Amino acid sequence: MAVTGGAAGAGPLCGVRVVELAGIGPGPFAAMLLADLGADVVRVDRPGGAGLAIDPAFDITNRNKRSVIVDLKAPDGPARVLDLVERADVLIEGYRPGVAERLGVGPDACHERNARLVYGRMTGWGQEGPLAHRAGHDIAYIALTGTLGMIGDPGRPPTVPANLVGDYAGGSLYLVVGILAALHHARAGGPGQVVDAAIIDGTSHLSSMIHGMLAAGGWQDRRGSNLLDGGCPFYGTYETADGQHMAVGALEQQFYDEFIALMGLAATAPARKDITRWGELRDAVAARFKERTREEWTAVFEGTDACVAPVLSLREAPGHPHLAARGTFVDHGGITQPAPAPRFSRTPTDVRSGPARPGADTAAVARDWGVPALDQTTTEGS
Repeated sequence: MAVTGGAAGAGPLCGVRVVELAGIGPGPFAAMLLADLGADVVRVDRPGGAGLAIDPAFDITNRNKRSVIVDLKAPDGPARVLDLVERADVLIEGYRPGVAERLGVGPDACHERNARLVYGRMTGWGQEGPLAHRAGHDIAYIALTGTLGMIGDPGRPPTVPANLVGDYAGGSLYLVVGILAALHHARAGGPGQVVDAAIIDGTSHLSSMIHGMLAAGGWQDRRGSNLLDGGCPFYGTYETADGQHMAVGALEQQFYDEFIALMGLAATAPARKDITRWGELRDAVAARFKERTREEWTAVFEGTDACVAPVLSLREAPGHPHLAARGTFVDHGGITQPAPAPRFSRTPTDVRSGPARPGADTAAVARDWGVPALDQTTTEGS
Protein backbone atom coordinates (compact mmCIF):
# COMPACT_ATOMS: atom_id res chain seq x y z
CA MET A 1 0.00 0.00 0.00
CA ALA A 2 1.35 3.41 -0.89
CA VAL A 3 1.77 5.88 1.93
CA THR A 4 1.04 9.55 1.48
CA GLY A 5 2.10 12.24 3.87
CA GLY A 6 5.40 12.69 5.66
CA ALA A 7 5.33 9.85 8.21
CA ALA A 8 7.03 7.11 6.24
CA GLY A 9 10.80 7.00 6.03
CA ALA A 10 13.11 5.81 3.32
CA GLY A 11 13.84 2.50 5.02
CA PRO A 12 13.06 -0.94 3.60
CA LEU A 13 9.53 -0.89 5.03
CA CYS A 14 8.55 2.37 3.34
CA GLY A 15 4.99 1.86 2.11
CA VAL A 16 3.98 -0.49 4.95
CA ARG A 17 1.19 0.71 7.21
CA VAL A 18 1.00 -0.45 10.81
CA VAL A 19 -1.72 0.06 13.42
CA GLU A 20 -0.45 -0.25 16.99
CA LEU A 21 -2.99 -0.57 19.79
CA ALA A 22 -1.23 1.26 22.59
CA GLY A 23 0.35 -0.64 25.44
CA ILE A 24 3.67 -0.67 27.27
CA GLY A 25 6.86 -2.70 26.93
CA PRO A 26 7.48 -5.18 24.13
CA GLY A 27 4.56 -4.20 21.86
CA PRO A 28 5.59 -0.55 21.52
CA PHE A 29 9.23 -1.55 21.07
CA ALA A 30 8.29 -3.93 18.25
CA ALA A 31 6.26 -1.15 16.62
CA MET A 32 9.24 1.21 17.02
CA LEU A 33 11.44 -1.27 15.17
CA LEU A 34 8.99 -1.31 12.27
CA ALA A 35 8.79 2.49 12.35
CA ASP A 36 12.59 2.76 12.39
CA LEU A 37 12.63 0.59 9.26
CA GLY A 38 10.40 3.08 7.46
CA ALA A 39 6.86 1.87 8.14
CA ASP A 40 4.08 4.38 8.78
CA VAL A 41 3.12 3.33 12.33
CA VAL A 42 -0.05 4.83 13.78
CA ARG A 43 -0.33 4.30 17.51
CA VAL A 44 -3.93 4.20 18.74
CA ASP A 45 -3.83 5.72 22.22
CA ARG A 46 -6.80 5.62 24.51
CA PRO A 47 -7.92 8.69 26.47
CA GLY A 48 -5.60 9.01 29.46
CA GLY A 49 -4.05 5.79 28.25
CA ALA A 50 -1.28 3.55 29.47
CA GLY A 51 2.28 4.67 29.27
CA LEU A 52 5.60 4.50 31.03
CA ALA A 53 5.98 6.45 34.25
CA ILE A 54 7.89 9.14 32.36
CA ASP A 55 7.01 12.20 30.34
CA PRO A 56 5.78 10.96 26.92
CA ALA A 57 8.27 13.39 25.35
CA PHE A 58 11.07 11.07 26.50
CA ASP A 59 9.51 7.71 25.57
CA ILE A 60 11.68 6.95 22.57
CA THR A 61 9.90 3.64 21.97
CA ASN A 62 7.28 5.89 20.37
CA ARG A 63 9.69 7.66 18.03
CA ASN A 64 9.07 7.65 14.27
CA LYS A 65 5.36 7.02 14.92
CA ARG A 66 2.15 9.02 14.76
CA SER A 67 -0.58 8.95 17.38
CA VAL A 68 -4.36 9.18 17.33
CA ILE A 69 -6.74 8.87 20.26
CA VAL A 70 -9.65 6.45 20.05
CA ASP A 71 -11.78 5.23 22.93
CA LEU A 72 -12.38 1.59 22.05
CA LYS A 73 -15.07 1.40 24.73
CA ALA A 74 -17.09 4.16 23.06
CA PRO A 75 -19.89 3.03 20.70
CA ASP A 76 -18.03 4.15 17.59
CA GLY A 77 -14.52 3.30 18.84
CA PRO A 78 -14.08 -0.13 17.23
CA ALA A 79 -15.38 1.19 13.89
CA ARG A 80 -12.71 3.91 13.88
CA VAL A 81 -9.96 1.34 14.43
CA LEU A 82 -11.41 -0.98 11.80
CA ASP A 83 -11.39 1.91 9.33
CA LEU A 84 -7.63 2.10 9.89
CA VAL A 85 -7.28 -1.69 9.74
CA GLU A 86 -8.93 -1.73 6.33
CA ARG A 87 -6.04 0.40 5.02
CA ALA A 88 -3.25 -1.26 7.03
CA ASP A 89 -0.82 -4.08 6.42
CA VAL A 90 -0.11 -4.93 10.07
CA LEU A 91 -1.81 -4.59 13.45
CA ILE A 92 -0.03 -5.01 16.80
CA GLU A 93 -1.83 -5.55 20.09
CA GLY A 94 -0.62 -6.66 23.52
CA TYR A 95 -3.82 -7.33 25.45
CA ARG A 96 -4.56 -10.43 27.49
CA PRO A 97 -6.19 -13.20 25.44
CA GLY A 98 -9.78 -12.38 24.53
CA VAL A 99 -9.64 -8.66 25.32
CA ALA A 100 -9.26 -7.50 21.71
CA GLU A 101 -12.18 -9.72 20.75
CA ARG A 102 -14.36 -8.20 23.48
CA LEU A 103 -13.41 -4.72 22.29
CA GLY A 104 -14.47 -5.58 18.75
CA VAL A 105 -11.03 -5.48 17.17
CA GLY A 106 -10.00 -9.13 17.37
CA PRO A 107 -8.57 -11.09 14.43
CA ASP A 108 -11.94 -12.17 13.01
CA ALA A 109 -13.33 -8.63 12.95
CA CYS A 110 -10.12 -7.27 11.45
CA HIS A 111 -9.76 -9.97 8.81
CA GLU A 112 -13.38 -9.46 7.79
CA ARG A 113 -12.37 -5.92 6.84
CA ASN A 114 -8.89 -6.76 5.51
CA ALA A 115 -8.13 -10.38 4.58
CA ARG A 116 -4.43 -9.63 3.96
CA LEU A 117 -3.82 -8.12 7.41
CA VAL A 118 -0.98 -9.48 9.54
CA TYR A 119 -2.36 -9.49 13.08
CA GLY A 120 0.49 -9.47 15.60
CA ARG A 121 -0.28 -10.51 19.17
CA MET A 122 2.26 -9.80 21.93
CA THR A 123 1.82 -11.58 25.25
CA GLY A 124 3.93 -13.09 27.98
CA TRP A 125 2.23 -16.46 28.32
CA GLY A 126 0.72 -16.87 24.85
CA GLN A 127 -2.86 -17.15 23.67
CA GLU A 128 -3.55 -20.51 25.31
CA GLY A 129 -2.30 -22.67 28.17
CA PRO A 130 -2.95 -22.73 31.95
CA LEU A 131 -1.28 -19.35 32.51
CA ALA A 132 -2.59 -17.57 29.42
CA HIS A 133 -4.97 -15.29 31.33
CA ARG A 134 -2.62 -14.66 34.25
CA ALA A 135 -0.90 -11.31 34.78
CA GLY A 136 2.87 -11.31 34.50
CA HIS A 137 6.05 -9.43 33.76
CA ASP A 138 9.39 -10.15 32.14
CA ILE A 139 10.97 -11.60 35.29
CA ALA A 140 8.27 -14.25 35.70
CA TYR A 141 8.35 -15.25 32.04
CA ILE A 142 12.11 -15.79 31.94
CA ALA A 143 11.96 -17.54 35.32
CA LEU A 144 9.75 -20.34 33.98
CA THR A 145 11.86 -20.84 30.85
CA GLY A 146 15.01 -21.64 32.83
CA THR A 147 16.72 -18.58 31.41
CA LEU A 148 16.74 -16.49 34.58
CA GLY A 149 18.10 -19.42 36.53
CA MET A 150 21.22 -19.46 34.34
CA ILE A 151 22.23 -15.87 35.11
CA GLY A 152 24.27 -14.84 38.14
CA ASP A 153 26.84 -16.08 40.62
CA PRO A 154 26.63 -19.56 42.17
CA GLY A 155 25.30 -19.55 45.69
CA ARG A 156 23.46 -16.26 45.17
CA PRO A 157 20.00 -15.42 43.77
CA PRO A 158 19.78 -15.14 39.97
CA THR A 159 20.73 -11.77 38.51
CA VAL A 160 17.87 -9.83 36.90
CA PRO A 161 18.96 -8.71 33.38
CA ALA A 162 16.65 -5.66 33.37
CA ASN A 163 13.79 -6.57 30.97
CA LEU A 164 16.03 -7.12 27.96
CA VAL A 165 15.99 -10.93 27.72
CA GLY A 166 12.24 -11.46 28.00
CA ASP A 167 10.34 -8.39 26.88
CA TYR A 168 12.62 -7.26 24.10
CA ALA A 169 14.74 -10.22 22.94
CA GLY A 170 12.21 -13.00 23.52
CA GLY A 171 9.20 -10.80 22.85
CA SER A 172 9.62 -7.79 20.58
CA LEU A 173 12.24 -9.27 18.27
CA TYR A 174 10.29 -12.49 17.75
CA LEU A 175 7.11 -10.54 17.09
CA VAL A 176 8.90 -8.49 14.43
CA VAL A 177 10.39 -11.60 12.82
CA GLY A 178 6.94 -13.19 12.75
CA ILE A 179 5.30 -10.07 11.33
CA LEU A 180 7.87 -9.72 8.56
CA ALA A 181 7.54 -13.40 7.64
CA ALA A 182 3.74 -13.20 7.57
CA LEU A 183 3.89 -9.94 5.62
CA HIS A 184 6.11 -11.62 3.02
CA HIS A 185 3.60 -14.47 2.78
CA ALA A 186 0.69 -12.07 2.34
CA ARG A 187 2.49 -10.01 -0.29
CA ALA A 188 3.30 -13.18 -2.19
CA GLY A 189 -0.45 -13.73 -2.55
CA GLY A 190 -1.29 -15.62 0.61
CA PRO A 191 -3.94 -14.63 3.14
CA GLY A 192 -3.26 -12.63 6.25
CA GLN A 193 -2.77 -14.47 9.51
CA VAL A 194 -2.30 -14.14 13.26
CA VAL A 195 1.22 -14.05 14.69
CA ASP A 196 1.19 -15.33 18.28
CA ALA A 197 4.41 -14.02 19.85
CA ALA A 198 4.71 -15.20 23.45
CA ILE A 199 7.69 -14.13 25.52
CA ILE A 200 7.98 -17.60 27.03
CA ASP A 201 8.31 -19.11 23.54
CA GLY A 202 10.83 -16.58 22.27
CA THR A 203 12.96 -16.68 25.40
CA SER A 204 13.02 -20.48 25.35
CA HIS A 205 14.03 -20.37 21.68
CA LEU A 206 16.94 -18.05 22.54
CA SER A 207 18.42 -20.81 24.70
CA SER A 208 18.50 -23.38 21.87
CA MET A 209 22.30 -23.65 21.81
CA ILE A 210 22.42 -24.06 25.59
CA HIS A 211 19.86 -26.89 25.46
CA GLY A 212 21.99 -28.61 22.86
CA MET A 213 25.06 -28.28 25.04
CA LEU A 214 23.07 -29.53 28.04
CA ALA A 215 21.96 -32.63 26.14
CA ALA A 216 25.53 -33.30 25.01
CA GLY A 217 26.88 -33.03 28.54
CA GLY A 218 28.70 -29.79 27.79
CA TRP A 219 26.62 -27.59 30.07
CA GLN A 220 25.96 -27.99 33.79
CA ASP A 221 22.46 -27.03 34.90
CA ARG A 222 23.60 -24.61 37.57
CA ARG A 223 24.73 -21.00 37.61
CA GLY A 224 28.32 -19.92 37.32
CA SER A 225 29.67 -23.30 36.30
CA ASN A 226 30.00 -23.07 32.53
CA LEU A 227 32.00 -21.49 29.75
CA LEU A 228 29.55 -18.66 29.03
CA ASP A 229 27.84 -17.96 32.36
CA GLY A 230 30.70 -16.50 34.37
CA GLY A 231 32.00 -19.81 35.60
CA CYS A 232 34.99 -19.61 33.27
CA PRO A 233 37.80 -17.32 34.52
CA PHE A 234 38.58 -16.07 31.03
CA TYR A 235 34.98 -15.18 30.22
CA GLY A 236 33.68 -12.79 32.83
CA THR A 237 34.07 -9.44 34.53
CA TYR A 238 36.68 -8.15 36.96
CA GLU A 239 36.89 -5.14 39.25
CA THR A 240 39.67 -2.61 38.73
CA ALA A 241 41.54 -0.44 41.22
CA ASP A 242 39.04 2.43 40.87
CA GLY A 243 35.97 0.28 41.47
CA GLN A 244 35.14 0.00 37.76
CA HIS A 245 35.15 -3.21 35.74
CA MET A 246 36.70 -4.89 32.71
CA ALA A 247 35.01 -7.58 30.60
CA VAL A 248 37.10 -10.54 29.43
CA GLY A 249 36.08 -12.87 26.60
CA ALA A 250 39.34 -14.61 25.69
CA LEU A 251 37.80 -17.95 24.78
CA GLU A 252 39.98 -19.15 21.89
CA GLN A 253 43.55 -20.21 22.66
CA GLN A 254 45.24 -17.48 20.62
CA PHE A 255 43.18 -14.77 22.26
CA TYR A 256 43.77 -16.27 25.70
CA ASP A 257 47.52 -16.38 25.13
CA GLU A 258 47.54 -12.68 24.26
CA PHE A 259 45.34 -11.86 27.25
CA ILE A 260 47.55 -13.71 29.74
CA ALA A 261 50.70 -12.19 28.27
CA LEU A 262 49.34 -8.65 28.55
CA MET A 263 48.23 -9.36 32.10
CA GLY A 264 51.79 -10.41 32.92
CA LEU A 265 50.63 -13.85 34.05
CA ALA A 266 52.08 -16.04 31.29
CA ALA A 267 54.71 -17.55 33.58
CA THR A 268 52.47 -18.19 36.58
CA ALA A 269 48.91 -18.82 35.38
CA PRO A 270 47.72 -22.43 35.68
CA ALA A 271 46.75 -24.28 32.51
CA ARG A 272 43.45 -22.96 31.25
CA LYS A 273 42.07 -26.41 30.42
CA ASP A 274 42.50 -27.60 34.01
CA ILE A 275 39.00 -26.91 35.31
CA THR A 276 40.00 -27.99 38.80
CA ARG A 277 42.29 -24.93 38.94
CA TRP A 278 39.84 -22.40 37.45
CA GLY A 279 39.34 -20.91 40.90
CA GLU A 280 43.07 -20.35 41.24
CA LEU A 281 43.25 -18.78 37.78
CA ARG A 282 40.32 -16.50 38.54
CA ASP A 283 41.92 -15.31 41.75
CA ALA A 284 45.16 -14.51 39.94
CA VAL A 285 43.40 -12.56 37.21
CA ALA A 286 41.23 -10.73 39.74
CA ALA A 287 44.22 -9.72 41.83
CA ARG A 288 46.08 -8.39 38.79
CA PHE A 289 43.09 -6.33 37.57
CA LYS A 290 42.87 -4.69 41.00
CA GLU A 291 46.36 -3.27 40.51
CA ARG A 292 45.29 -0.71 37.86
CA THR A 293 42.35 1.50 37.00
CA ARG A 294 39.87 0.79 34.25
CA GLU A 295 41.43 3.52 32.12
CA GLU A 296 44.89 2.05 32.56
CA TRP A 297 43.75 -1.44 31.65
CA THR A 298 41.86 -0.10 28.65
CA ALA A 299 45.12 1.39 27.41
CA VAL A 300 46.91 -1.93 27.93
CA PHE A 301 44.46 -3.84 25.75
CA GLU A 302 43.93 -1.11 23.15
CA GLY A 303 44.60 -2.41 19.64
CA THR A 304 45.01 -6.04 20.72
CA ASP A 305 43.06 -9.24 20.07
CA ALA A 306 42.87 -10.19 23.74
CA CYS A 307 39.08 -9.69 23.64
CA VAL A 308 38.98 -7.37 26.65
CA ALA A 309 36.79 -4.27 26.94
CA PRO A 310 35.92 -1.73 29.62
CA VAL A 311 32.45 -2.05 31.14
CA LEU A 312 30.81 1.28 30.38
CA SER A 313 27.71 2.86 31.88
CA LEU A 314 24.69 3.88 29.81
CA ARG A 315 25.85 7.50 29.84
CA GLU A 316 29.44 6.59 28.94
CA ALA A 317 28.64 4.29 26.02
CA PRO A 318 27.72 6.94 23.40
CA GLY A 319 31.11 8.60 23.86
CA HIS A 320 33.20 5.50 23.15
CA PRO A 321 35.32 6.21 20.04
CA HIS A 322 34.10 3.17 18.12
CA LEU A 323 30.41 3.75 18.84
CA ALA A 324 30.83 7.44 18.08
CA ALA A 325 32.56 6.71 14.77
CA ARG A 326 29.76 4.39 13.69
CA GLY A 327 26.98 6.68 14.89
CA THR A 328 25.59 3.90 17.07
CA PHE A 329 23.91 6.58 19.16
CA VAL A 330 22.27 9.73 17.82
CA ASP A 331 20.94 12.91 19.35
CA HIS A 332 17.41 13.85 18.33
CA GLY A 333 15.28 16.46 20.01
CA GLY A 334 17.77 16.74 22.84
CA ILE A 335 17.64 13.00 23.64
CA THR A 336 20.68 10.77 23.17
CA GLN A 337 19.36 7.43 21.96
CA PRO A 338 20.37 4.28 20.08
CA ALA A 339 20.21 4.73 16.31
CA PRO A 340 17.99 2.42 14.25
CA ALA A 341 19.49 -1.01 13.61
CA PRO A 342 20.45 -2.92 11.53
CA ARG A 343 21.83 -0.86 8.63
CA PHE A 344 20.92 -1.06 4.96
CA SER A 345 23.06 -0.18 1.96
CA ARG A 346 20.22 1.00 -0.31
CA THR A 347 17.37 1.91 2.03
CA PRO A 348 18.97 3.71 4.98
CA THR A 349 17.01 4.34 8.15
CA ASP A 350 17.07 7.25 10.57
CA VAL A 351 15.27 8.87 13.47
CA ARG A 352 12.70 10.96 11.60
CA SER A 353 10.66 12.23 14.51
CA GLY A 354 10.64 12.22 18.28
CA PRO A 355 8.19 10.37 20.52
CA ALA A 356 4.62 10.65 19.29
CA ARG A 357 2.44 12.69 21.64
CA PRO A 358 -0.94 11.06 22.31
CA GLY A 359 -3.47 12.26 19.76
CA ALA A 360 -1.19 14.85 18.19
CA ASP A 361 -1.38 13.39 14.69
CA THR A 362 -5.08 12.61 14.40
CA ALA A 363 -5.81 15.15 11.67
CA ALA A 364 -2.77 14.17 9.59
CA VAL A 365 -3.51 10.45 9.84
CA ALA A 366 -7.16 10.99 8.98
CA ARG A 367 -6.04 12.84 5.86
CA ASP A 368 -3.18 10.56 4.82
CA TRP A 369 -5.04 7.30 5.40
CA GLY A 370 -8.31 8.59 3.95
CA VAL A 371 -10.33 8.20 7.16
CA PRO A 372 -11.94 11.62 7.71
CA ALA A 373 -14.31 10.30 10.38
CA LEU A 374 -11.32 9.48 12.57
CA ASP A 375 -10.56 13.16 13.11
CA GLN A 376 -14.19 14.13 13.54
CA THR A 377 -14.89 11.41 16.09
CA THR A 378 -11.74 12.01 18.07
CA THR A 379 -12.19 15.76 18.11
CA GLU A 380 -15.76 15.45 19.35
CA GLY A 381 -14.79 13.01 22.03
CA SER A 382 -11.69 14.80 23.28
